[in-house]
Amino acid sequence: MRVHPETGRPETDAERVDRNLQELLGELRVALPGVQVLFAFLLVVPFNQRFAQITDFQKTIYFVTLLFATAACVFLIAPTVHHRIEFRRQDKERIVVTANLLSVVGLFFLAVAMTGAIMLITDMLYGSTTVTVTSAAVGVVFLVVWYSVPVRRLIEPG
Repeated sequence: MRVHPETGRPETDAERVDRNLQELLGELRVALPGVQVLFAFLLVVPFNQRFAQITDFQKTIYFVTLLFATAACVFLIAPTVHHRIEFRRQDKERIVVTANLLSVVGLFFLAVAMTGAIMLITDMLYGSTTVTVTSAAVGVVFLVVWYSVPVRRLIEPG
């Protein structure tokens, strides 16, 4: 068996695509429980007795965060739906490429939703300065750890 030029592994194109799909699905199995727990938390928040007493700013944070969590669910679950619908078309490579893009976008929405949840909770517990500092710090951590580090590795030579 020849070594694949992109991966350096002894695998065919079909084996590479199969491996890529399995790796992607494994990664989604890690991300999905987090987005599902966050989404469930956000769905029950309005039923809390204290929710009626929150400020307009907190209501806006809540609603925007709920929308981003919904978008994260949509994008992170979409690869499974695409695979289910298209799996017999013998075009797994396109499914993998599309699923990769959907996953990256979905994880971005998840990072924004998690930052929004931190913002909401921090605003309920503390004041505006703490909200600004904490939310900005959390957003920067997501940006650096989830995106800047891997993108930097992509653009670095060798």
